[in-house]
Amino acid sequence: MNGKKILVADDDPNVREIIRLYFTKLQIQLLEAKNGRQALELVESETPDIVILDVMMPEMDGFEVCREVRKTSDVPIIMLTAKEEEFDRVLGLEIGADDYVVKPFSPRELVARIKAIFRRIQPREKTHTDNNIILSFPELEINIAKREIIVSGEKVLFRPKEFDLFVHLCKSPGTVFTREQLLESIWGFDYFGDERTVDVHIKKIRKRLGKLKNYVHTIWGVGYKFEVEN
Repeated sequence: MNGKKILVADDDPNVREIIRLYFTKLQIQLLEAKNGRQALELVESETPDIVILDVMMPEMDGFEVCREVRKTSDVPIIMLTAKEEEFDRVLGLEIGADDYVVKPFSPRELVARIKAIFRRIQPREKTHTDNNIILSFPELEINIAKREIIVSGEKVLFRPKEFDLFVHLCKSPGTVFTREQLLESIWGFDYFGDERTVDVHIKKIRKRLGKLKNYVHTIWGVGYKFEVEN
C-alpha cells in the first residue's frame, strides 16, 4: 500500500478525518475532496490509484462523479453509502463502481476492501498457451493476448472484469457456472461484494454483444453459461 495515492470524497469532515488518521499510519497518500465536483477535478489532475466516493455529496453526488470518471478512466471506485438498500448497491455497480461500503464502517474494513481490489487488478501470469489462444465463434472472435473482442467485425471495448468474465464463460461452452463459482474465479475468494455483482456484469456484457447477446444464457436459479445455438 506504500506509495499508493487514494482519493476520498466525502462532505463529512469527521469521516475524512477518521480515514486520514488511519491512512497516515499505513503511509498511504491521501487526497481529500469535500464535494463531487472537487473530486472529479482531483481525479483528472492527480490520477489517483483508487477513488472512494460518498453517494450523497453536494454539487455532484457520487453516482454522477462515477459516471463522469468512467467516461475516461478505469480507476477502481468504491462507493460509500449510508443506506443498505439494494437499489443503491446495484446502481453503483451498474454505472461502473467496483465495490461499495455501507456506513458506518471501520477504517480497517475499508483498507481490506482496497487491498482486495489491488490484488484483483494485479496482472495475472499467463501461460504461453494462453497467450496464443484466439477463441472463434460465429460473428465473434476473442484474442486473449491482446484482450480484444471482435463482434460482427467490429472491435468492442470491454472493461477488465467484463473481459475476464466473458472469456471464462467462452472457454467452456455449454458449461453452467454458478454465480458463486464466477465470483471466486474472477473476483477471488476475498471479494466482499454479493452475487448481484455477477448479474450486473453479465448485463453489461450482453449490452456490448448487441445482437449476439443471446450467446450468454441465464440458467434460472443456478447461474450462466456461454453457448452458440445453431
